[in-house]
Amino acid sequence: MTTRPYAKELHLAKLAVQRAALLTKKLLSAVDKGHFDKIDATPVTIADFAAQASIIAAIHAAFPTDQIIGEEDSTALRSNSALLERTYELATTTHLSDPTAEAHLHTPSSRDELLELIDLGAKPVSSNQGRIWTLDPVDGTATFINGQQYAVCLSLVEDGIQRVGVLGCPNLLLGSAVHEDAVDRDGYGQLLSAVRGQGTTIQPMGNGGLLDSESRHLPPITSITEGHQVRFVDTAAATSQRLDIHAKVAAQLDCPWPNSVDLWSAQMRYVAIAVGGGCNSFVKVPKSEAYRSKIWDHAGGMLLVQELGVKVTDLEGRDVDTGRGRTLAGCYGMVVAPEAVHTRVLEAVRVARGL
Repeated sequence: MTTRPYAKELHLAKLAVQRAALLTKKLLSAVDKGHFDKIDATPVTIADFAAQASIIAAIHAAFPTDQIIGEEDSTALRSNSALLERTYELATTTHLSDPTAEAHLHTPSSRDELLELIDLGAKPVSSNQGRIWTLDPVDGTATFINGQQYAVCLSLVEDGIQRVGVLGCPNLLLGSAVHEDAVDRDGYGQLLSAVRGQGTTIQPMGNGGLLDSESRHLPPITSITEGHQVRFVDTAAATSQRLDIHAKVAAQLDCPWPNSVDLWSAQMRYVAIAVGGGCNSFVKVPKSEAYRSKIWDHAGGMLLVQELGVKVTDLEGRDVDTGRGRTLAGCYGMVVAPEAVHTRVLEAVRVARGL
């Protein structure tokens, strides 16, 4: 029997993300989530630290020569013993209930190891070539704190090309438009995954082994062929992007505005497109010409929609380069739309920007 490319990486990534998702779900029931603001004013919780340690522990044990890019570092934990203790407890007491599945995943054995694992994701990469895992332990921390939508994100980039993407969405409820407050309160949410050239799958998450028997392939997005069929996902709370220009883009396309779906998490916007959650496109026109997105906000999620026939480019129509380190350094802004209408959306963006 022939093993499909990246089968081992995909299996381990799905297990690691599911365990980290369980970890975050456990913290959701806590009144005090260990929340504070980072220097850039974005919120962070002990779930971010514990999930990063948990995922890196699994990946580094299985693929010790691979590089890792993670969002967090351990500075705050090293200066706050109480925060470290809570993070260590959360990271080391959360396990998959299936011993066979859990056996694939390493767990930090000491507080020092936990700190070192977190910092593996913070080190500068020695080369942008080769295998690099990118992770965002909690994409959408602000909405996570409110019990709304967020994603646990892991991606493998090899020689600058996305190969594997896995997103765990613990609060995702299927069956209607994706909404911050439409939360899966009875289950564990959904796990989305993609391997380049192999399509995108979705399956429910559980607390044990992977529920592969309930996995299904998502259909390609082929029915959107006209500008007026575009349905945007955006966020009205954005502070880094030009929502006024986004509105002009919608007017150019004669499609609904305000945006059909409003989600804070960048990765959840890809998820909403992939699952047909009331939207099929998004644009991002930054306020600052110097603005560049972080790779962990997009890698993996991009692959999910690209495997479904959605094109992802910058504002000039250039493919997004995921081989530039911690940021999408060569990418100014984003245009994400089904292949058949991408050129039309790109032109609408150009006109809306006055170019």
